[in-house]
Amino acid sequence: MRWLVGWSSTTAGASGTGTAGATGYDGETLHPVGAHLLWGDPDPLWAVGDWRPDEVRVVRADAQNRIAVLGTCAAGDEELRRALFTARGGALRHLTAWAGSYTAVVQVGRRITVCGDLAGARPVFHTPWAGGTAYATAALPLADLIEANLDFGHLAALLAAPDVPAALRDTTPYEGVRRIPPGHALVLRAGAREIAGYEPVASLAVAAPPADPDRAVDAVRDALVEAVRARMSAPRHVPDLDPGPVPGMGPAERRAARGMPMPGIGADLSGGPASGTLALLAAGLPGRPGTLLGHGTGAGERLLAVTFNDLAVGGREAELERAGTLAANPRLHHVVVTGGEETLPYADLDGPLTDEPGPSLVTAARHRARFAAGSADHFTGHGARQVLDAHPARLADLLMDRKRRHLVRPVAALARADGSVMVPARVYGAARRLARTPYRTGLELLAERLIRRRFDEPRGAVGASLAALAWARPGPAARWLTGEALAEVSVLLGSGADRSTLGASQRPGEFHARAVLARYAADLRVLEQAAEIRSQRLHAPFLDNQVVRACRELPEALRVQPGARSAVLRTVLEGAGVTDLPPGWGTPSHASSAAATRAGLRLAADSLVDLFSTPFLAEAGLVEARVVRKALRAAAAGEPLPLDGLADLVSLELWLRRLLSRRGTCWTGTPARARAVPSGIQPRRDALASGA
Repeated sequence: MRWLVGWSSTTAGASGTGTAGATGYDGETLHPVGAHLLWGDPDPLWAVGDWRPDEVRVVRADAQNRIAVLGTCAAGDEELRRALFTARGGALRHLTAWAGSYTAVVQVGRRITVCGDLAGARPVFHTPWAGGTAYATAALPLADLIEANLDFGHLAALLAAPDVPAALRDTTPYEGVRRIPPGHALVLRAGAREIAGYEPVASLAVAAPPADPDRAVDAVRDALVEAVRARMSAPRHVPDLDPGPVPGMGPAERRAARGMPMPGIGADLSGGPASGTLALLAAGLPGRPGTLLGHGTGAGERLLAVTFNDLAVGGREAELERAGTLAANPRLHHVVVTGGEETLPYADLDGPLTDEPGPSLVTAARHRARFAAGSADHFTGHGARQVLDAHPARLADLLMDRKRRHLVRPVAALARADGSVMVPARVYGAARRLARTPYRTGLELLAERLIRRRFDEPRGAVGASLAALAWARPGPAARWLTGEALAEVSVLLGSGADRSTLGASQRPGEFHARAVLARYAADLRVLEQAAEIRSQRLHAPFLDNQVVRACRELPEALRVQPGARSAVLRTVLEGAGVTDLPPGWGTPSHASSAAATRAGLRLAADSLVDLFSTPFLAEAGLVEARVVRKALRAAAAGEPLPLDGLADLVSLELWLRRLLSRRGTCWTGTPARARAVPSGIQPRRDALASGA
């Protein structure tokens, strides 16, 4: 893991030391473990972890005016210096407008500004500390700093309503540690904190001006090309030297077995449109996109393309064939990674502690097998679906803007999938109700559903679309929570309905799209930490600020059309000069990950039942162990239960076990200081107190 951590104190010299650090409860001086000091007191900032030298840049105008940028950023030093002077007047948005994925921290006198990203893949957290405010790009260091206990209300909301911002609020799994929302910045002035939004929000009073589809798609192409170029322009990195040969193994197999990536740059090539677009864009840019000459295969000019072939579960033969056709490009070096039962979900549940829990913990080993065959810098297509596809609630947005004719094609596609002539009337009626339902009423309806335990939803594509045409709905794991936990979340929703204005200021489809993107980006961050390969960087350009902005400008009428994502990406490639795509490129795969998940669940059923013999989730009052064990056995036997809900339960239980079994802390100089959750899980006697 890599993160930033620092704090802003109320007065200069409040730390009580002459060097960067702070005085703890027992008079000790605190420093992050393994940290590199970027600047010192009175408001110190550290970079912690295995940052590369080119990933950390600090540009100074003078001793009290400086900017730190950590990550991949296309801005040069002179551009950063100009941005620093602009930021002195309070402007923020330009700090987030460079190509790449990065975190910017600006110090102007005693004012500190930390910018989060639009997707939520690079979050910012904060907590009160020593009379001021401590901040970090990871929650666990702050939890260690204040000896935070678990926030059971947040954990209950993660299971009961993970896609509802009013339930999750700005909380984290650690009590007292808060996160800033995507599209916002944390501004600290001598210890006092303020959350400032830097992205304009569209008004409900006036419809957005009509956007030109061709210009919007061109903007997506330009943003993607710049995002890829920002990574290609960065210095190339070679992993640690191979310690020597192994009989019967070639260099690639030896690196993969030892958890070492190939040198240079590579990309996923699944056969789908997102990964294929990035691989072809990277391979087509001028220069040498692939491995360094003299290392690896010797194919210095080629980009390493990795395809995962699941031997345990079939159904993706067409995608694999398309990936092979794309890999015939002479600028690509194709590697196929095969996986059997050992790479199924739930097959390998050992892994490192991540900053937060996430459902991807149950599939981390599956992804790690693919990443291990990749390069030191590896492109992934993660996030393309979330930034390009249309949430079903977008249909209500079109009705609000009086664009009914654009509903014809998506509704007709649903009717063909269902085979019923009643589908158009049902979908139109649900979209019309959503367009006329206030945000607060939507939260109240969800609270009532949780209290009354109404979790049944229609099945199939039409059923899923109808269920999504609501402001808020229960999560897939909600049906297995205790009545006390559901009541707690309903109380949180009631208080959120009173004070939340975020949803009320947006259209339902736009609101849902932002919430779904934030949840996906948070889980991708968990996956990167759980499946991390030493010396490797995973790049998800679709989650870059500029790419997210460009995708948000796509007209809703274009988004909702069937096959819109593949059509947009095909146009992006044509604009970049790539036209020879294989037949069927962009066709959605009918084989989903559900088959692999069910197969893995069936094979790991006994170990999962043992995991829930005495679960921490039951100690916390969130579930009853026998109920979860029964659900696991039923799902392994083939009953139609929501598999993603079981993944939420298993991953949260795994995360709690890893958190409570860890040793040490993120801070040095703490002989008398305990780590986060110092007393373990304490059974709650009054669970509703925290939400009241």
